Amino acid sequence: MPVLEVKGKKLTLDEDGFLQDWEEWDEEVAEALAKDTRFSPQPIELTEDHWVLIRYLREYFLKYGVAPPVRMLVKHMKKTLGKEKGTLEYIYQLFPQGPAKDACRIAGLPKPTGCV
Repeated sequence: MPVLEVKGKKLTLDEDGFLQDWEEWDEEVAEALAKDTRFSPQPIELTEDHWVLIRYLREYFLKYGVAPPVRMLVKHMKKTLGKEKGTLEYIYQLFPQGPAKDACRIAGLPKPTGCV
């Protein structure tokens, strides 16, 4: 199993780069996951727009125990960031491998079933 070291702590990842224990996540872990090129073709520099989506993913997961459907992500982005950023295309600009693979991985959520 791959390991990610953050703040001197070794975090275990699965073969796709998802945290084995989602409760070990914090914003520093998210930054490290975004920069780790073992699971993404290029590092992702997290902006406030990234954080809007990451925080929504985590809030939804904590409330319902699953990642939200993509349609809800788009709706949330539109409501929060405006019509021009509330599109699936914009989400893919932020997270090139998509909301299931990149966004959920960086948000520290368990790997969505059937999406990766």
